[in-house]
Amino acid sequence: MKKVAVLLAEGFEEVEAVSPIDFLRRAGVEVLTAGIASSRVKGSHSITIDADMRIEELPADLDGVILPGGTIGANNLAKSRTVAELVKRMYGEGQLVAAICASPAKVLAPTGILHGKRATCYPGLESELVGSDFRSDRVVRDGNIITSRGAGTAGVFAIELVRYLAGEEAASRVQVAVLQR
Repeated sequence: MKKVAVLLAEGFEEVEAVSPIDFLRRAGVEVLTAGIASSRVKGSHSITIDADMRIEELPADLDGVILPGGTIGANNLAKSRTVAELVKRMYGEGQLVAAICASPAKVLAPTGILHGKRATCYPGLESELVGSDFRSDRVVRDGNIITSRGAGTAGVFAIELVRYLAGEEAASRVQVAVLQR
């Protein structure tokens, strides 16, 4: 069974976190939620999630890391050296690195992993994807990096994560179950 972490920082966009958690669990992927500053994390619309653990407690054997956006949440993720180190380690090991909304620009781009890669982000932040090949697609996959635009693309982002981690059959099954097709 694949195992991924969804990183939650204060101000995260709730739908961008919960959709991947839900869809991946439906597909049989183990999803761990990890709080950055605390295990109790308040989203951008005042929905609080009790994370499974703090980021420092994550196991080393992850198959990927997922970063929800929300401007405040992405900025808080970007302030964490631990997040940057985890992102670079996951990328270097060939594991999944996925980000949506402001997180591709605010968190991934500064680590350098998007250099020369196709990527997308929330409209208006394109100039921060320095060195990447910006695309306006709803979801962009380039190797082990998956990026997406925002809350309205959270469902298709989550399905692409399922496809990457659990295969096409699982992605199709989840799409049918959640009435995405």
